[in-house]
Amino acid sequence: MTASGPTVPLPDAHAPRRFSPNVAILGYVSMLTAMSSAMIYGLLPVFLVRALGVGIASVGLIEGVAEAATCFIKIASGAVSDRIGRRKPLVVFGYTLSAITKTIFPIAGTAFDVLAARVIDRMGKGIRDAPRDAFLADLTTQEIRGAGFGLRLALAITGFVVGPLIAVVLMKLSGDDFRLVFWIGLIPAYLSIIVLLVVVKELPVNHDNEEPRLSISRRDVAALPAAFWWVIVIASLLSLARFSQAFLVLKAHDVGVDAAYVPLVLVVMHLVFSLAAYPFGILADHIDRRLQLAIGTVILTGADVVLANAGTVWLTALGAALWGLQLGVTQGLLGATVADAAPARLRGTAFGIYDVAIGVATFVASAGAGALWAAGGPALAFGISACVATSAVLMLAIRGRKLPDWQIGQRGDVNKT
Repeated sequence: MTASGPTVPLPDAHAPRRFSPNVAILGYVSMLTAMSSAMIYGLLPVFLVRALGVGIASVGLIEGVAEAATCFIKIASGAVSDRIGRRKPLVVFGYTLSAITKTIFPIAGTAFDVLAARVIDRMGKGIRDAPRDAFLADLTTQEIRGAGFGLRLALAITGFVVGPLIAVVLMKLSGDDFRLVFWIGLIPAYLSIIVLLVVVKELPVNHDNEEPRLSISRRDVAALPAAFWWVIVIASLLSLARFSQAFLVLKAHDVGVDAAYVPLVLVVMHLVFSLAAYPFGILADHIDRRLQLAIGTVILTGADVVLANAGTVWLTALGAALWGLQLGVTQGLLGATVADAAPARLRGTAFGIYDVAIGVATFVASAGAGALWAAGGPALAFGISACVATSAVLMLAIRGRKLPDWQIGQRGDVNKT
């Protein structure tokens, strides 16, 4: 029986190294969605604490539950996109669900309303992310895959720069009217759906007559090589050290930043992330990815140390900038490595597993960070995060030579184990 899933042409050494237009379009769709999310989520932690009277520990729990609730959906959506051989329908559905759900935030009256909206919104993200990343992998060859993932990230994160700036202006003009900002934040979310429906073109695919199923088989798991599972281990450990960005907002509020300006800490973080993502994506196509990952992890440790000890706005901004830099160094690299390690017919499944691992780790990290913050303040929360990041650096240093070869292209093949 012929394996189902998209038919991906093998890289041609003489082919021009340029992207399909869909790569940039997916980036613009992500950018619009990110603008919407940033306008809402950049203010949401302070809105919960000030307007709804929610405690810091509860904020961490809400963030963690929202991420963890989508775990099995991520695997299912990725696996279904492999089975039916199509990515776009699930990507469209996921973005649409998130956009519609954001309508709850302007009318939320309780913490439960916010939790329900966060969970459903993350469900939409869970439905779209694995098929979208698999789609991106289908569109790129190994030689430019790191650059492709870096470009999409750079465009997406630009939305997280522009969104908070718009939110700050609207907050000042409206006299800190959270709900008005949330309403206006819906506009780019719905624009992203229009772009996705009208402009993005599905790839021609081949698939067998097997019925789509919502689970992965033991054979699918066995087909994923050791290189893939090492990416999962390292990425999960990094996610334990890198809890929800809501805590960057709370840190800014803790050092005395006015509620209207707290989204600026996310602007700083995402601006650095956006500027770093594409060049470091290109770099990941040319150097040993283990070395680049270790550099990013050291930067994360530095960010946590700075944030743990920051008592001023400027030190908090420095910590946020370092946080964004480590994301730019590592995220495109990890996405490209997952794509290279997984067989083409299982790319959706592989990204689903990857997203699940990140979601579970983020839930543990965010819930734990909320409890640590309540017990010992931001110094304890970011201090423990620095310890976890340090353990990741030590793992890479001690086990680095035993890890699979993460070189690709002319310098190696990531599927070697």
